[in-house]
Amino acid sequence: MKKALTGVLLLLAPFGLRAQEQTAAPGRTNVAVAFGETSATDVKLVAVNADGTLSPASALTSNVAEATPEPASALPPAPTPAPAANPRYIFGTRDDYRWQLGIGFEFFRFQSSQFNANLIGLNTSLSYYTNSWFAVEGDVITGFSTSTIGTAHSKIFGGLGGFRIGSRRANWEPWLHGLGGGGHLQPQTAAGGRTGVMALAGGGVDYRIHSRLSFRFEGDWVFSQFFSQTQNNFQGIAGAVLHF
Repeated sequence: MKKALTGVLLLLAPFGLRAQEQTAAPGRTNVAVAFGETSATDVKLVAVNADGTLSPASALTSNVAEATPEPASALPPAPTPAPAANPRYIFGTRDDYRWQLGIGFEFFRFQSSQFNANLIGLNTSLSYYTNSWFAVEGDVITGFSTSTIGTAHSKIFGGLGGFRIGSRRANWEPWLHGLGGGGHLQPQTAAGGRTGVMALAGGGVDYRIHSRLSFRFEGDWVFSQFFSQTQNNFQGIAGAVLHF
């Protein structure tokens, strides 16, 4: 009898436990959130067309476009560099061009014991400034007379070198120079010697009208030694100067 009762209890035990769980179920709380209530449902991996078909390519493209950040705004273009300025036409305290080429109309008054003549010609000078006020200089003198000595026109040619000092701080540029060299004089006379020593000292003024151009006015005392004699003469020059 005891064995039969024990068997019945063992058979009924599972049903009792199940009923107890069912009774306790209404009072229990589930901590997990339903999937439909999460933000995961807002994620669209593919696009759905109006007819219900899927368009994964467009969806992926859209998602990639939304995920790609906008490019940073382009930097403004670099400013165009200004063209190189011309020399300020000043050197040293004025940063000027160092070379000067002077070309001028020359009047040379020659007097000697053999003959006198007024010679007209071209004077060319080239100067190089080593600083703002000192330059080395070379001159070429040429002159021809319109009158004749006997049957020939008188002519003179001279080449000289020396120095020049001057101010180059304003439009008017005064200067002084001293040169020495030699010359050749025609016509030949009974006194002989057509070649002799020449030297000059004088000065002038340049008027600057442009960074590369000036007008020049010059006057010089000219010493020469022709026909075994010395002469003291004068030359005047008016011309232009190129700066480079």
